[in-house]
Formats: sequence, C-alpha cells, structure tokens
Amino acid sequence: MDFDTIKVHRDGGVLFAALAAPPMNLLGPELVRDLVSLIQRAEADDAIQVVVFKSADPDYFISHVDVTKVKEYREEAAKLIGEASIGLLFRHLSASRLVTIAQIEGRVRGAGSEFVLACDMRFAARESAIFGQPEAGLGANPGAGGIQHLARLMGRARALEVMLSADDYDAELAERYGWINRALPAKAIGDFVTSLALRIASFPAAGRIVVKDRVNAISLASIEDFRRDSDLFGEGVSGAASQRQLSAAFKRGFQSREAEMSLGRLLGELANR
Repeated sequence: MDFDTIKVHRDGGVLFAALAAPPMNLLGPELVRDLVSLIQRAEADDAIQVVVFKSADPDYFISHVDVTKVKEYREEAAKLIGEASIGLLFRHLSASRLVTIAQIEGRVRGAGSEFVLACDMRFAARESAIFGQPEAGLGANPGAGGIQHLARLMGRARALEVMLSADDYDAELAERYGWINRALPAKAIGDFVTSLALRIASFPAAGRIVVKDRVNAISLASIEDFRRDSDLFGEGVSGAASQRQLSAAFKRGFQSREAEMSLGRLLGELANR
C-alpha cells in the first residue's frame, strides 16, 4: 500500500498506519481520500485483522477537519459509503470486520476526536495527548459521531461538559471520563499497543467478528442518527453565527500549527472579545 498522507507497514496480521498530512494533520480531502483507500484495501485483504492508527506528527494526531474544504472532503468520503458524510465513513469503520486501535500522541480534536472514537480502542500518551470537541465554540455541533459516542461513553453530563465547553482535555481526564481506554506513559504506549494488536490478530477471526458485531448491536448508534448529526453540522457551519466565529478564529490563527497548540484558549478568547 502506498499513500500520500499515510505511512504504512505490516507485521503479521496487523497493519500500522501513521498519519502524515503536514503541516498539522488537518482532515482534508487528501487525508480522507487515503483513509477511504486504506479501509477498502485492508477490508479486502483477509490477512489483515487489526489496524493501528497513529501519527507521524508528535504534536497533532488529527487536528480537525479543514473547514475551508468541507464539500471536497465529503465528496471523498462518498466514494466508500455513497453519501457525502465523514460521520458515515467513520461509522463504517466502527462496523467493519477490522479491529481498529488508535495510538494517540498529540492533539486530537473535532473530527479527529470523532475518528478515534470510531476506532474500537483508544490509548493515549499521558504526556502529550490533548482531546477536544471545539465545534460549539464555533457555532456548530460535532457532526461525525462525537455526540453519539461521547453520550454513550461518558454519560449525559460529562458529554455536555466536553462538547459545550469546547475546551482542551488532557489524557488523564480523558481516561477518567471514558473518552479513552487508558492513558499510558509515552515511553510505554508503542510497545503496549503493538503487543495488544498482535495478540488480538493471533486469535481466530470467527470469535472476534461475532464479539464486535454483538457489542456494536448494543453500543453503536444508528445510521440515521449519524446522518442527522452530519446534516446538522453542515447546516451549522455554513450559518451566519458559525461564519462570524470562524472569521474571528482565523484572524487569531485558526488552522495554523502554532495557534492551535492551545485551541481551547483561542476559543475562550473569542468568547471574551
């Protein structure tokens, strides 16, 4: 497999995929295109049982969507699922026979957070991982599964805190809230995730597929709910209130590597302007 924005290698039944979309791993059309292709090819290869997603950028796992290219990245998602929605693309990943693990180092916000929530397991580096759902701070809603996953994982009150605050959350608090499986020391996370992935891949596929299918039957929201959130995001981000917030955010460096090191603070400054 060869991609422009993802570096891959295999070890037995495990495919390791490092996201590499400079300057800050924005989820734009190129990265969505490569994710679609990777998912298609991995699902078609019976020898691949587990996919581990990580980042080639130590500061950013996936920052969020490129809000200047919503139409373009949605069109890339439609090439797999037939609908222009990254929420439905991520739900497809959750429902896939593949077991997916996110090894999170750096910042993961917005649709980046929703991508790791779509993965079956999430492990984060205690020293560097930062989580956020900034959409409400920009006058919109999480539109790619965040509402569905976080309400189920955290409960109503914590999910509302996370989404309505539009703030940054470190790995230890993310673990306490249920956003991730575990927060691990940076020096240990790679070995831990690799060992777990290889162990899972070594077991018979039949049991793994049934277990995941039954867990999804209990915990994965319907296609209709994902579609509704996606539609609301599209409406919200194109509305006047969101456009005003985005304009102010861009003036303060939104979608630039340096400014988004502390995106929660940037959004708080917008609220106080």
